[in-house]
Amino acid sequence: MTRTTPAGTPLGDTFHVYDTTLRDGAQREGISYSVTDKLAVARLLDDLGVGFIEGGWPGAMPKDTEFFARAAKELDLKHAALVAFGSTRRAGAKAATDPQVRALLDSQAPVITLVAKSDRRHIELALRTDVDEAAEMVRDTVAFLVAEGRRVFLDAEHFFDGYAFDPDTALRVIGAGMEAGADVAVLCDTNGGQLPLGLAETVRTVIDRTGFRVGIHCQDDTSCAVANSVAAVQAGASHVQCTANGYGERAGNADLFAVIGNLVTKLGMQVLPTEAMPELTRVSHALAEIANIAPDTHQAYVGTSAFAHKAGLHASAIKVDPELYNHIDPVIVGNDMRVLVTEMAGRASLELKGHELGVDLAGRPDALNNALAKVKELEARGWSFEAADASLELLLRDEVGGAEAVRSPFELESYRVILDHRIDGEVVSEATVKVHVAGRRVIATAEGNGPVHALDAALRKALVPHLPWLDDVELTDYKVRILTSGGSPRATEHGTDAVTRVLVQSTDHGLEWTTVGVHGNIVEASWLALCDALTHKAMRVRAGVPTGGGLRP
Repeated sequence: MTRTTPAGTPLGDTFHVYDTTLRDGAQREGISYSVTDKLAVARLLDDLGVGFIEGGWPGAMPKDTEFFARAAKELDLKHAALVAFGSTRRAGAKAATDPQVRALLDSQAPVITLVAKSDRRHIELALRTDVDEAAEMVRDTVAFLVAEGRRVFLDAEHFFDGYAFDPDTALRVIGAGMEAGADVAVLCDTNGGQLPLGLAETVRTVIDRTGFRVGIHCQDDTSCAVANSVAAVQAGASHVQCTANGYGERAGNADLFAVIGNLVTKLGMQVLPTEAMPELTRVSHALAEIANIAPDTHQAYVGTSAFAHKAGLHASAIKVDPELYNHIDPVIVGNDMRVLVTEMAGRASLELKGHELGVDLAGRPDALNNALAKVKELEARGWSFEAADASLELLLRDEVGGAEAVRSPFELESYRVILDHRIDGEVVSEATVKVHVAGRRVIATAEGNGPVHALDAALRKALVPHLPWLDDVELTDYKVRILTSGGSPRATEHGTDAVTRVLVQSTDHGLEWTTVGVHGNIVEASWLALCDALTHKAMRVRAGVPTGGGLRP
């Protein structure tokens, strides 16, 4: 029998960082990932060095089934193993013929996480069966999947509540799975009601009584999910399940970035590749943009205010030694310290980001300072480059190489968009663009199912005869957020002071890049993002090779 383990994982199998953003995190109110979003999230998590990425519930959710089908063809994971989540077979059935279990195999995921109820009250009232059958459901399903060459983790749902009510049943359920070949028994605080000391005591007792490899999964209903996860690790758990930015149902889950930050900087554990730690802040913010949720400015470790200090005693002490008022050096997690009165600059971070994007800012202090000033000015007006690397690359290259380095492939004379609400109720947008391209003035008109679609269609109609490479460029995703004029992700009381931020994701059938535009008018914000997208592609065409970290295969 062959077990598939996470190929390329640099830290071996001694400790598991397991992310469930795409399944448990997606249950947060307001989040709805497209399949393209899910692929982008998986790539970011893999780049970070996460060991296991739970992609969803194939068979139960059509979108998740599609994700696994596309992931098999489109994802080239370097650090992570992809995980399919699902339940054990039904009572009275056989695992080999259960459609849901077969769907887990069909996902082609090398690792499968099975959820099983471990609280006797849930077994009897929700499953309407007895403990004997519940244990057999676990044993049969795990044994079948292991025999099919899959690695299996067992999520023991409601474990802590169940253990407090009837410890023998809770242990019997996880014992059935481990004896059948599961690698880890994950103890789930499903209702999120545990506190650190009591949870740690239970984890330690379970390990002592069983000798099993134990994992932890914590919800945040008491605001203790991160503390509970860390306490479980200190008590002996070697597998921790988290979600990006703590996304999840109700109050959320344990925040991946806070858990990693604590394990690495407080407990001295190496749970990610060393080079991944400075990427925590960037990845956190990029994932927030994909979820279309404003980053939490006060989030531990990665929030923009996590290392921000006002004037007075703090600022005076920081002048002497920054460590006097910072619990770690923020650079460790890719963040910046800020003194709010003086706006201390993050030059090192921008220089590192430039290096990642292929823009050398080392030894160019004027270009670096100018770029930093532009970024800060734009961010104050609502721009965000965390998930728009392509726009950031254009800004940096403009400072290093001048306007010629990032010149647009066309010059706009004007554009106009008309919304036509017809008598039959159909709403059609029509756009006209007037541009100068290849020495010619071109006028084109096109219709679309919205103003941005119409504008994009008209622009393509005008440019494709002169820029044949534009045929390869497709707009694959479009996100809108309403901001106040100061960049806050909340409109003012009457909306009169609001501006709009638009993120546009583009692809040319091999690479993807994201651009951003901000304006008081949603069409103009979209236009700015579209222009950046085409300018970035034109820059690559002129260079003859893909450039910059804003691109993803």
